Amino acid sequence: MQFSDRVKNITPSQTMASSAKAAALILEGHDVVNLTVGEPDFNTPPEIIESIHQAMLDGKNRYSAGSGVKELKKSVQRKMKNDHGLDYDLNEIFIGVGAKHVLYNAFQSIINEGDEVIIPAPFWVSYPEHVKLAQGTPVLLHTKESNAFKVTVEELERVVTDKTRAIILNSPSNPTGSVYSKEEIDALASYLEDKDIWVVSDEIYEKLTYGQTHHSIAESSPAMKAKTIVINGLSKSHAMTGLRIGYACADAQVIKHMTDIVSHSTSNVPTPIQFGSVTALELGEDYLERNRQLFNKRRESGYKLIKEIPYVECVKPEGAFYFFPNFKECATRCGFDSVDAMCDAILEEVHVAVVAGSSFSAPDNIRMSYATSEEKFTEGMKRIKSFVETKLEGVSHENDN
Repeated sequence: MQFSDRVKNITPSQTMASSAKAAALILEGHDVVNLTVGEPDFNTPPEIIESIHQAMLDGKNRYSAGSGVKELKKSVQRKMKNDHGLDYDLNEIFIGVGAKHVLYNAFQSIINEGDEVIIPAPFWVSYPEHVKLAQGTPVLLHTKESNAFKVTVEELERVVTDKTRAIILNSPSNPTGSVYSKEEIDALASYLEDKDIWVVSDEIYEKLTYGQTHHSIAESSPAMKAKTIVINGLSKSHAMTGLRIGYACADAQVIKHMTDIVSHSTSNVPTPIQFGSVTALELGEDYLERNRQLFNKRRESGYKLIKEIPYVECVKPEGAFYFFPNFKECATRCGFDSVDAMCDAILEEVHVAVVAGSSFSAPDNIRMSYATSEEKFTEGMKRIKSFVETKLEGVSHENDN
C-alpha cells in the first residue's frame, strides 16, 4: 500500500521520543529522573476545572464557532490590550486545539509550495515539520551561543531571499530560555517592517520570564502588528497542557483562512474547555506570579548545580523552564563520539532522561527541563555529575596505561 510523500518526509518528535524512553524504563521498575518534560509539574487550578464542569452541567457541550466562542475571544482581546497595548477585533482572534495546532493552521494559511520560512536555530522541534507539511522550505539560521542564541539583523540579512515568506520568532525560547530585549525586538522590526515577510511570533512562554520583560514584536508598530501572527496558549502559563487551548491574534484574513481549515478538520475546540479558559484568563497576575517565582527559584538552584559539572558551559536562561548547557567538551573528555551518545549513556547507566540538542539543531547541547521539583532536579544533576566524574576517571586511567 502507498503512503504520501508528505508523511515520509516528517521527522517524529524527538522530545516525545526521549520522554517515551524514560517512561518505558519507569514501567520496567527503574528509578528514572525525567528532565525531558515540557509541561508544568503541578495541577490545573481547581477554579478552571470547576468552570469546565459547570459549563458541561449548563449544557455547553454542543458545537461552537470554528474560531472560538465569543466569551473566550473577548477574554483574549482584553488580555492582549492589558499586556501589550494591542487592539484586536474579535475577527482577528482564533481559538485552536493547543498552540501547536494553531501554529500548524497558520502555516497552512500563509505558505505555498517552495516558500521559504526562516527558523532561527536552536528551535522547537515542530517548526520545520510544520513548514514541510505546508510544502514550504525550512531555512535554518544558526545563532551564536555567545549571543544567547538570539538572531541579529546581520544574520537575518544573510538568509533572506525573494522566496522568504515568513520568519519564526520564539521568545522566551524553547529550548534555550533566551528572551529578546525590547531593543533587540525593535531592531528586527525595523528591518522587517517594509518587507513582504510574515512574522510568526510564538509567545507561549511569555508569562515565564526572569529579570527580563517579554516584548511582542507586534507592539513595535502598526505595520508590524499587521504582518505578525501572535501564537500563544494556556498550556504553560496555567498548567493546561492536556486541555489543549491555544490562540492566534492576526490580520482578519489570516484568521478567516485558519477558520476555513478547521471547518474541515477539528471543527472547534471542545466547548466546555473554552469556557474554563475564560476563567483561566480571569485568575489574574497573582496566580501567574506565584508560578513564575517557583520556576525562578528552581532556575537559580539548578543553574548552580549545572555549573558544578566538569567541562560544562551554560548560558543562564532568562525565560521558559529549560536549561540548554553545552556538553561538547565534557562528552569528548569522557570518551564519547557525540553528545547524543552521552545522552543515551546517561539514561542507560544512571537513569536520567534528557533531550539531546541535536533534536533542536544544536548537537553540542542538552535540554534539561526544570519543570520538576527541586529535589528531582538536584538528584538528576547529582547523578550526571557522578557519571561524568566516573567517566573522566576511567579515561584518565586508560591514558596512564
